[in-house]
Amino acid sequence: MDILEKIVEAKKKLVEKNKLLFPVKKLEGSVNFDAVPVSLSEYIQRPDKSGIIAEFKRRSPSQGDINPHASVERVTLGYMRAGASALSVLTDQEFFGGSDEDLMEARKFNYCPILRKDFIVDEYQILEAKSIGADAILLIAAVLTKEEMQSLTRFAHSFKLEVLVEVHDEGELHNCLEVGADIIGVNNRNLKTFKVDVDTSRKLAKVIPGGMLKISESGIDDTKVIHDLMGHGYKGFLMGQRFMEHGRPEEECQKFIDKLKSRENTR
Repeated sequence: MDILEKIVEAKKKLVEKNKLLFPVKKLEGSVNFDAVPVSLSEYIQRPDKSGIIAEFKRRSPSQGDINPHASVERVTLGYMRAGASALSVLTDQEFFGGSDEDLMEARKFNYCPILRKDFIVDEYQILEAKSIGADAILLIAAVLTKEEMQSLTRFAHSFKLEVLVEVHDEGELHNCLEVGADIIGVNNRNLKTFKVDVDTSRKLAKVIPGGMLKISESGIDDTKVIHDLMGHGYKGFLMGQRFMEHGRPEEECQKFIDKLKSRENTR
């Protein structure tokens, strides 16, 4: 069993446990449940923003602890002040050290779109996402069938949540083109081997239909890479570890975006 299979198996067990501990009625009673979501796709394309979806990430299965004691308030506020287009918050606890509370904390201090980054396998998790203040959810093509993605996308849309479908090869891409997702994300990290190759985004850009909003995820550590990927039609860039591995992630994000804008001004 590879790490992705272990994560999904653990997630399914956790979902069944949470359904008993936190019934749907309780989720629906959250102060966040009736809030109108902010559009992730719109913010990614705003000309006054950088296109960067800055991620709050404490740990990863491949790297171990990255920044386990980081302040959600300080980092996420700093990300947005730096010019990030949106936030991504890891809510998986067992493998990534995150929590629903991390996203709820980020929601308290930020009005921008927040992506709930987790391994969604059940409609219940979409209700969870709504209850903790997320504006968008992630669906991972590697762990879901086309029919499951379609069903989960429809369910998310019924609550006005946007859907980012993540792929990492051409087979997964073709499987999700008709599910109705708002955004296609190309993950340069193979979730089964954790090998990172930004060329994955370049290759798949040729196959993604021109009208679809696409973002590149993982392994982006240089502004030159972003400008290159812009040339392949990418509008958004999800970055986490590049910032979180520093003591002050928000300051590193500010430096990166300043450099990105500087390169844009000299083109």
